[in-house]
Amino acid sequence: MDIENIWEEYRADILAFLHSRVANADDVDDLLQDILIKAYKKIHTVKSERSVKSWLFQIANHTIIDFYRKKNKSWALEIEDLGLSEDSFDTMEELSHCVKLLIDWLPKKTAELIIAIDIQGQSQKEYASNLDLNYSTVKSQVQKGRKQLRKQFEDCCYLSFDQYGSVIDFEPKSQDCPKC
Repeated sequence: MDIENIWEEYRADILAFLHSRVANADDVDDLLQDILIKAYKKIHTVKSERSVKSWLFQIANHTIIDFYRKKNKSWALEIEDLGLSEDSFDTMEELSHCVKLLIDWLPKKTAELIIAIDIQGQSQKEYASNLDLNYSTVKSQVQKGRKQLRKQFEDCCYLSFDQYGSVIDFEPKSQDCPKC
């Protein structure tokens, strides 16, 4: 298998995949180069030509995950990195005032978990270790807690999302929303 031919065949697909998940074009270019380097170094591990495409997309997906993990640790995200416009940033800022109130409406343990993981930035593994919990249990509790928090938002407001799943607009369902 020749990496040049493989890259020529799948480069456009990988580029489209990256653009669908990363807003900043410069970051996409950097990630594309990282993926090529990783593919070049590991092409010998591919057992079948039929699995090349899925193998490349696995590399791309892991590269994106690593990219966001590094970004998350710095907490220095730019609006364009998130795929948000100035308007959606204003929307998110307005909604952020409700977050604490909505978290308070969650069960106490769920609220503590969401605050530790999503607000304070503690890793799920670290949280599990500190409380002597199973990591997979914490992962599922985080997902469940996030769903509950989202339901709190949806019970209070009509939400509109962009193609990336970011809230771009909202409208309270009633003036008497007891949560915000």
